Amino acid sequence: METNIAYLLMLATLSVFAYIGFQNGKQEDVDQELYLSARNSKNSFQIGLSLFASGMGIWILFGPSEVGYWGGFWDVVGYAVSAATPFLLLAYVGPMIRQKMPTGITLADYVRMRIGRPMQIYVGIISILYMFTFLFAEFTAIGRAMNILTGMNPLVPMLAVGIVTAAYTSYGGLPASLRTDRWQAWVVLWLFVALMLILFAGDLSSLLADAKAYNPVDDSSFGSMSYMDSFASGLALVIAITAAEMFTQGNWQRAYASENDKALQKGSLLAAALVFPLVLLMGILGTVVAGQGVIPPDATLADKSGAFFYLLDDIHVLFISAFIVLGIALVCSSVDTLQNAVVASISRDLSDGRMKLQHARIATVALVPLAIYLATEPTIFGFEIDATSVFAIFLRADLLATATVLPVFLTLWSRISSEAALFGAISGLGSVILYGWITADIVTGINYLWLPTNEYGLANLDVFLSALIGSALVTVVGSLAVPDGSR
Repeated sequence: METNIAYLLMLATLSVFAYIGFQNGKQEDVDQELYLSARNSKNSFQIGLSLFASGMGIWILFGPSEVGYWGGFWDVVGYAVSAATPFLLLAYVGPMIRQKMPTGITLADYVRMRIGRPMQIYVGIISILYMFTFLFAEFTAIGRAMNILTGMNPLVPMLAVGIVTAAYTSYGGLPASLRTDRWQAWVVLWLFVALMLILFAGDLSSLLADAKAYNPVDDSSFGSMSYMDSFASGLALVIAITAAEMFTQGNWQRAYASENDKALQKGSLLAAALVFPLVLLMGILGTVVAGQGVIPPDATLADKSGAFFYLLDDIHVLFISAFIVLGIALVCSSVDTLQNAVVASISRDLSDGRMKLQHARIATVALVPLAIYLATEPTIFGFEIDATSVFAIFLRADLLATATVLPVFLTLWSRISSEAALFGAISGLGSVILYGWITADIVTGINYLWLPTNEYGLANLDVFLSALIGSALVTVVGSLAVPDGSR
């Protein structure tokens, strides 16, 4: 595709979303409460579309197919299940949190009410780290996608998306993000359905045969829907991603934006029903690429992480145009959510509600250059930021969340104490180091904190279970041994 045409198409798509976001901001008198919560204002259908759009970042064009290329059947299923389970949990736990903390905005608001300020700060830090990692990964992915599709300099779409989303999000806050989510959700749904029908309209039997076939040129790829030995890594993905997504404050903002508990439950179930088949399909397409053997074994990890795009070789320029619009819709739907959600967590959880609206707007804008800078893979103090694998970027943040999720949600049990919950969350990470020390050496344990994978590069179930079980045991035992008020 001619690069100038790609630029125009990208800018036109961004202009539409910017117009929608700014128009919404003009129609509402956005104070600090509305900017961060839009409390009790959206029905179930609006919440469902918003949760779907904000969760469906451009990672979906990379992560599932990358997992499918490497891991096969159970990794594909695990990734699809893990994309849906956070919304299922939100449907169940969300109303409970709303009832216990009706004036909240973030999950850490509830944590503070239940077990105190120190744990609120800790949960806020974990949430911000995860969401910022998500933001950084989204900028990495849009740059790579546009480069693959059009040959565009990756920095150009990163800057364009960052500037536009920061502009309308800083102006209109959460209501602007919710309004654009609905349009972005419809764009994503219609384009995905149309493009997948076109992709599968050819020789369907050949695609299915390729999905079942083993990689004929790369022995390190287990990417076959016939490969059934990846159950452990598939389960690890369910644990890791479900835990991490519970710390995406954009989901909790939408929980409080729901007009009532029923709207939250129905909206969450709708989002889960929309997400699961799309992620499953993209994962299967990763196994198709593996079965075709079109990626050379000596290809870079970055090339293999973009496995899905090998199916788009020699497609018509109209399809490339559609994928440009799809990619921009995907990245905007998640990036604007993350920008507002990180600011909400900084404002409510770290600054203890003392951040003023104008400072929140400045913070929204300030997030963008830092995330884009990291996405360019700089070297900082001799340490090289590796953005090669979008999947690996997420795994690093997933482990932090996995070590924290049970100490937080165990607080729904009245006997959990504040100090035990905080110590349990920290101990979850210590359990990972201990596991590595027992099975190999302490250096291995420390390395697991940076990259929790096994020898095949797949998610390591034992590492994630160590974090999950260790944090829960310390929280429960500590609460029973030293309950709140015992000193």
